[in-house]
Amino acid sequence: MDERLEKQLKFLLEIDKEKQILRQTHILGYERRENDAEHAWHMAVMAFVLAEYSDEPVDVLRVVQMVLLHDLVEIYAGDTYAYDEAGKATQRERELAAADRIFGMLPEDQGRQMRGVWEEFEAYETAEARFAHLLDNYQPLSLNDANGGKDWVSHGVTRSQIMKRNERTLNVSEAMGRVIRKVIDKNVEKGTIRDE
Repeated sequence: MDERLEKQLKFLLEIDKEKQILRQTHILGYERRENDAEHAWHMAVMAFVLAEYSDEPVDVLRVVQMVLLHDLVEIYAGDTYAYDEAGKATQRERELAAADRIFGMLPEDQGRQMRGVWEEFEAYETAEARFAHLLDNYQPLSLNDANGGKDWVSHGVTRSQIMKRNERTLNVSEAMGRVIRKVIDKNVEKGTIRDE
């Protein structure tokens, strides 16, 4: 078998492990925790559906690339919960090492290209990266809201934590910023998000 194809096929099999990385957010109906692959798929569809609400024009296919690739590093680095301060202290270091490993499996040109997409998402400097981050934050927020805020309650999440997490994404889309604020306010009122 051609060496290039062999590397590509090995990488494609390896990324199936993303289905084993469980997140703190539960799927709709609260039957089980969502995995990273489901999270990525959901955001990829959201990118197509919600792109018109970005305040800046975005290349939707670039956004889709970002949301599909951004959590592959968690195969080796693990998922860091959004409000886990101790985990976030080592997250960057763990994810950089994981990026070297996962993207290093590919032929050099493809590995460099995919690593570049991942790094663009992480840098948060392009319109596409900002919109991808908006989706990354909104997707679990929407599931938490639809599930009655159970994950927020179990983790004791506060308004200030959610606002801090969304401080940059609230300005990416005026329309989606309103949606996010409305979800937060509603859940604070219900008591599923602590008003701190």
